[in-house]
Amino acid sequence: MFESNKFQTAREAGYAQCHDCYKLIPWLLEHETRKHVCPRCGAVVHIRKPNSLSRTWALVITAAVLCIPANLLPIMQVDFLGSTDYSTIMDGIIYFFEEGSYGIGIIILTASILVPFFKIIGIVLILLSIHFRWKSWLRHKALLFRAIEFIGRWSMLDIFVIALLQVLVNFGYFTSIESAPAASYFTGVVLTTMFAAITFDSRLLWDA
Repeated sequence: MFESNKFQTAREAGYAQCHDCYKLIPWLLEHETRKHVCPRCGAVVHIRKPNSLSRTWALVITAAVLCIPANLLPIMQVDFLGSTDYSTIMDGIIYFFEEGSYGIGIIILTASILVPFFKIIGIVLILLSIHFRWKSWLRHKALLFRAIEFIGRWSMLDIFVIALLQVLVNFGYFTSIESAPAASYFTGVVLTTMFAAITFDSRLLWDA
């Protein structure tokens, strides 16, 4: 009897988790068809996040589309003695490598190029796994999703650097630094991937 219940899920045991305060509450079949409220925080409770897959797909596709102008358009504008120079994310990475600042170059390459693509590809693989009901490597895919959630905010490093430089390097006509069009697209990539991780319900992996 113990062995048969060893891998029983909370849903199978008749419990649901509040998405806001994470309280585990009893969940009966009639709750599927009527509104149920968490007794601790008052939030509406669902056995799974509503429309999780469709929302996550929409956000991750949006992030993939925004990646194109974010990497091709200039992200920073430098004005020096009346002369304007634009640079893309890759231009900045190449500059630091040429100057011998390999550590800074690797940090920017990782945070601005590798991490966003890793998040998009990782979420797409997880979504495809659920769609096609791939039952292998479930624990690894769950760990992959937790990693995507954890590193999401660090992709904003490029935007923080540009914002800091705009404040520190602003000497009027002599020299100044401003954000260029790609900064908005890159911010969109970061936000949409973060929202995709928030809207996705990782328990859907195990429902398959």
